[in-house]
Amino acid sequence: MEKILNKINELKCSDIKLVIDKRVNEFRNFNKKSNKELFKELCFCILTANFTAERGINIQNTIGDGFLTLTQAQLANKLKELGHRFPNTRAKYIVEARKHKDELKQLIKTKSEYELREWLVQNVKGLGYKEASHFLRNIGYQNLAIADFHIVDILADHKLIEKPKTMTKNKYLEVEKVLQNIGSKCNLCMSELDLYLWYLETGKVLK
Repeated sequence: MEKILNKINELKCSDIKLVIDKRVNEFRNFNKKSNKELFKELCFCILTANFTAERGINIQNTIGDGFLTLTQAQLANKLKELGHRFPNTRAKYIVEARKHKDELKQLIKTKSEYELREWLVQNVKGLGYKEASHFLRNIGYQNLAIADFHIVDILADHKLIEKPKTMTKNKYLEVEKVLQNIGSKCNLCMSELDLYLWYLETGKVLK
């Protein structure tokens, strides 16, 4: 673990810290936004499953309020035009998720982040633990790990985990504990640690 801790601590002393701090502050302010904006962020996280965050950001910016208004067929066609790998499935998930779009702020007020993640996984098709954690991080929650393949790869490369063949709930929570341990040693919350690890693996700071 010492090797990865050293890499993170080096980044904490570099200019990238300013970029990451700015992005985390953006996340922290996001949950003050409307149900409409929260829902569009939820749609972004539905899109990123088995897809790239970078291309998902481009699609989110292009479609905008269309996530709320387009028919399933129109949305599928738009996703196909924009190059999504699974336009029909993702359009179906997004349209089905609209039944929850007006209750997001109320859920945020009444549930803890762990309860809310479980609720999202159980009630929003297309969201697993990774995508639900991603959404919650993007709207300001700080203690949930986003165990996507970039993060799993870097942990496996440093011999901190054995790369799982499938990411079950139990495997996900095991990886999350490893990440929480790293965060504790680096004095970083999960939302910060994710961005540092993403930068180590990809050279980018996204969302």
